[in-house]
Amino acid sequence: MAAPDLTASPLAAAVVAVYDTWMRTVDLIEPVLAAHRLTTATFQALWAISPDEDPPSMKALAERLYCNAPNLTFMTNQLADRGLVERVVDPSDRRSRVLVLTAKGREVRDEVVKAVMAKTPLGALSEAELHQLSGLLTRALHR
Repeated sequence: MAAPDLTASPLAAAVVAVYDTWMRTVDLIEPVLAAHRLTTATFQALWAISPDEDPPSMKALAERLYCNAPNLTFMTNQLADRGLVERVVDPSDRRSRVLVLTAKGREVRDEVVKAVMAKTPLGALSEAELHQLSGLLTRALHR
């Protein structure tokens, strides 16, 4: 049986393009990930902890990553073992824990984010094209 043509419709073509762009970006930053012993999953968890926002709870981070609690625990254990994050008591809810980037975690996150920005195929687009693409993707996500 032949594989279905995933570019047969504009929607399928767009989904394939988004997926392929992400996968190519991850492939291009593999040396940076390997240098820090990060997998794609642990990289995504590190990416989702913004140093410019309040530290996320485990529940909030699981929602951001669209994963379940056991998977998130596995990923955060790896990040904690590497000294990149710490689990601390949430000051607003002492029954809950939040994830805080360590100084090393901030450095590694910054390095990986810079690698993504330098290597992504999206860098070939003009500023106007990037504004258009960003607007369209944001609109699709918030429907």
